[in-house]
Amino acid sequence: MKVLKGSFEYLTIIKKSRFLAELNSVESQKDAREKLLEFKKKYKDATHVVHAFVVGKNGEVLGMSDDGEPCGTAGRPVLDVLKGSGITNCILTVTRWFGGTLLGTGGLVKAYGEAAKAVIAAAETEELVEKASFTFSCSYVEYEIIKRAVKDFNIAVESEDFSENVLIRGTIYLDEKDDFVNKIKDLTFGKVFVDFK
Repeated sequence: MKVLKGSFEYLTIIKKSRFLAELNSVESQKDAREKLLEFKKKYKDATHVVHAFVVGKNGEVLGMSDDGEPCGTAGRPVLDVLKGSGITNCILTVTRWFGGTLLGTGGLVKAYGEAAKAVIAAAETEELVEKASFTFSCSYVEYEIIKRAVKDFNIAVESEDFSENVLIRGTIYLDEKDDFVNKIKDLTFGKVFVDFK
């Protein structure tokens, strides 16, 4: 499975109706619902905010809605495209502003499906790698030693708080977790303890 490397959008106009497809990362079904509510508020003037989401390590949690379009003409084609992409932990919304011309059921399926395909084609992805969140506190001297020594690990530092000591929060690839802990123990003679959530 793949995950997104950012947020992506694609706008198309079909028979005077505007279709804005947006692809965003989410971590759970709850995140997907919150993101959908955010878009519904943002696009209050839109006729429909159709969505589909896929979450989970194997893309096992799915959801969709036609948001008032005829049943099966909007959410289902968007979900089908999303499932076929191999991308997980994301929500794909297609917001429609009605332009005055009815598209018919076949036209709607085509319009929503093509908007979904176009935004996925524009998306940048990377392989899904399980990560672990960590925190640790160390002295300024230890911080400099650790910083130089852990450059070969796949770490994303989320925050560094400098006060009496340095408090570091971040994520690391799950399969590197044990080596990372051992490296820090060795460097600090067992004085620094790495805590994982």
